Amino acid sequence: MARALDPELLAEARRIQVRADRMVTDVMAGGYSSVFRGSGIEFDEVREFAEGDDLRSVDWNVTARQGRPFVKKFVEERELSVLFLLDVSSSMGFGTAPPGRAGRRTAATTAALFVGCVAFAAARNNDKAGLVTFTDKVERYVPCKKGRNHVLRLIREACEPPQPRARTGLAQAIDFAGRVQRKHAIVFVVSDFLGADAVDAMRRLAQRHDVIAVRVRDPLAAGLDRAAGDVAALPAAGLLHLVDPETGASVHVDTASAAVRAAVQANWRAERQRLLESCRRAGVDLLDVPTEGSVADPLVRFFRMRELRGARR
Repeated sequence: MARALDPELLAEARRIQVRADRMVTDVMAGGYSSVFRGSGIEFDEVREFAEGDDLRSVDWNVTARQGRPFVKKFVEERELSVLFLLDVSSSMGFGTAPPGRAGRRTAATTAALFVGCVAFAAARNNDKAGLVTFTDKVERYVPCKKGRNHVLRLIREACEPPQPRARTGLAQAIDFAGRVQRKHAIVFVVSDFLGADAVDAMRRLAQRHDVIAVRVRDPLAAGLDRAAGDVAALPAAGLLHLVDPETGASVHVDTASAAVRAAVQANWRAERQRLLESCRRAGVDLLDVPTEGSVADPLVRFFRMRELRGARR
């Protein structure tokens, strides 16, 4: 039975469609196609030999029949499958927007925008895209398909609001993806990775697929100072009442205390290091996407990093 479409959800999906489509510039689409290549080559046609052609590509049977040299032409098997594993647990609804600070989104909206950008890039390269949304269980599975209309469906699904009081079950979602996606795919695991440790599951998935962990986090929640490229200090805002959106547990934090701020900063730094180490052990790349600024910018930097790494091999 089809779900009723919420008008506000549709409006948000349309906004993200427009922004994602604009962000997929030629630079980004070109980076996507050069980093994520097809699985091989296939025969296309034969043509007459031209100066500079490799002699190894000569088709001797056609050459003998025609009495002049012909070569075989091959094309890359371009079709790929891109699968997004999207965290829709309660913590993905977090977002801060300080006074006078425009352009900051929730983690969930940023994740939907990321899905839209990469899915549009895949569609421009005639690749398939699919989506798995999850909390502590798989919420929805949209198999990989081609086409712009399918991308719009993925964006609408990605715009569904996070589930209230729902925890993150990363390992279950990754294992599900391994079962349903049999053909080699590029798998983006999009989450805030709060309290999630799925090294073994990611390692198993990375044995058959190209897995990229995409951490979407509000700068305040991540303690990330984008300008300095390091962990920022918690602002001295006095006594704060904080509530865990997934468990409902609450705590009061005295941010006026220098010792408390230092402890929080140390915890942030340790958490970032744990995630980096987990990704290294699993053999997957980590891409940080903050909830402010362009989603395409970190993607382009990521593509360039992958290109440079590939060139050194």
